[in-house]
Amino acid sequence: MSSVLEIIPFESDCLGSVIIPGSKSISNRALLLAALSKCKTSLSGVLKSQDVELMLQALNTLGIKTTENWDSRKIVVEGCGGKIPAKKKSVYVGNAGTVARFLTALLAIQENASYSLDGSLEMRKRPIGQLLTFFQRGGVDVTYEEVPGHFPFVLNTGSFNSGEWKVDATKSSQVLSALMMISPLCTKFQTIEFPNGTVSLPFLDITKRMIEDFSGDGGFSCHIESEHISISAQYLRTEDFSYDIEPDATAASYFLTLPLIVGGRCNVIGIWDDMLQGDAKYSNVLRLIGGSINSAADGLISSYNNDLVGGEFNFNDISDTFLTLAAVSPLLKTPLKITGISHTRLQETDRVKAMANELKKLGQEVIEKHDSLEITPNLNKLKESANKGIKIETYEDHRVAMSFGILGSYNLFGNGKPWLTIENPECCGKTFPDFFEKLETLRSHSTIN
Repeated sequence: MSSVLEIIPFESDCLGSVIIPGSKSISNRALLLAALSKCKTSLSGVLKSQDVELMLQALNTLGIKTTENWDSRKIVVEGCGGKIPAKKKSVYVGNAGTVARFLTALLAIQENASYSLDGSLEMRKRPIGQLLTFFQRGGVDVTYEEVPGHFPFVLNTGSFNSGEWKVDATKSSQVLSALMMISPLCTKFQTIEFPNGTVSLPFLDITKRMIEDFSGDGGFSCHIESEHISISAQYLRTEDFSYDIEPDATAASYFLTLPLIVGGRCNVIGIWDDMLQGDAKYSNVLRLIGGSINSAADGLISSYNNDLVGGEFNFNDISDTFLTLAAVSPLLKTPLKITGISHTRLQETDRVKAMANELKKLGQEVIEKHDSLEITPNLNKLKESANKGIKIETYEDHRVAMSFGILGSYNLFGNGKPWLTIENPECCGKTFPDFFEKLETLRSHSTIN
């Protein structure tokens, strides 16, 4: 039976700072790219979380040596040049999409090998068939053990051969990132076509810039268009290499939002408007709804300025942060419409439906469509629901848990009375294991006026 966490509201303005952990997306890309290199790579600022530990465990299982020092958040990876030492292994990817897609692509191009891959019950519901169909066309034998197009499956490889790189990437840009990272192992120049487009384009730019950094290829070039990617790269680096992981811009969204609803200010250290991660653009959304977000010497400072209003926003390129805004929508003064989020139905859970369900539980009027949520805030209905007690179901999704943790920090009744509880807060271990500890530290350190 999962645990339940009662959120204690802020009785006074937020006055403090928070250090955001490393980015999951960058951490797992860095681990894979380090494994593809021919050198020893030292990674700093690596996120310690379930997803990153799953990637590490998988790499170790496959014979790639890593040395971890979690006290200093450093990991050293001894690259294998993209040639996996182990030729027959079983790999568990948990519910980590980056591990599932990135590793699958690397394993599929190994010569004369056999790999069994499986994931959590949640991962078994998430599609992988689009990526595997691509490799099947290149001669890789794929055996689905239960549902076609889903985990678990077995890869039996020979010699991957695909002259035309065309893939369905409509459900996830991770498919394209996976192909981009392995392409230098297959050919110096490659064009990757995805005729029906993709989602979350900023993640492709992250992949592009990281391949350039890790490759050591002075002639590197990569052009990302709406339906194709042209990439020319080789992994040439042979000397020891060091790489710093950015703080997680998505995780920062919670603490950038917090003072805008509880009052005061919060210095979010290491986070800027312009970062490798596209989710850094969430700060612009907060400015548009009435928040004050300013740059300081060591990061962004978010400050209460005025009551927040709604509006219409397309979150396609920053979709991981849509939950942060949706969760606090009951406190907005005008309606909110969030679009560009249909692909989030295929993430840790159906995030669109999950947010609609929980907001209705809070007494809010919600119109759920395939690609959008329309929310009409009603503070009185929120109070009525809170008087009866509100328990947020997290659906094993860390972002649902953290987003509603911010809402629960609002002093709804003006007396510091807790009114919202979070089921299974441990699910935050996927990307931000000490999130609720950091939230409580901010609350307890804030000065009572």
